[in-house]
Amino acid sequence: MPTAKFSLGQIVATPGALDAFEKTGQSPAEFLSRHVRGDWGDLCDEDKQTNEDALSDGGRIFSAYHLSDGTKIWIITEADRSSTCVLLPSEY
Repeated sequence: MPTAKFSLGQIVATPGALDAFEKTGQSPAEFLSRHVRGDWGDLCDEDKQTNEDALSDGGRIFSAYHLSDGTKIWIITEADRSSTCVLLPSEY
């Protein structure tokens, strides 16, 4: 199994994201695991490359996924790797 490519820091989630996970019965851990392993989810190739560059230059890392009911979630890890937030796009 692939290992983490970066530190997530403190993990936080918005109320909307938590509600979305509760509705689908899915766990944020599943998506955080994908994010930290470099599976950026539903991003265009340019955004995926930006994340790959951020691994070496210390930029912000962004992933987008869809829950089983189609709800889109974002996961953003700050450039200093101090924190990672799980949120809905409307909460950005």
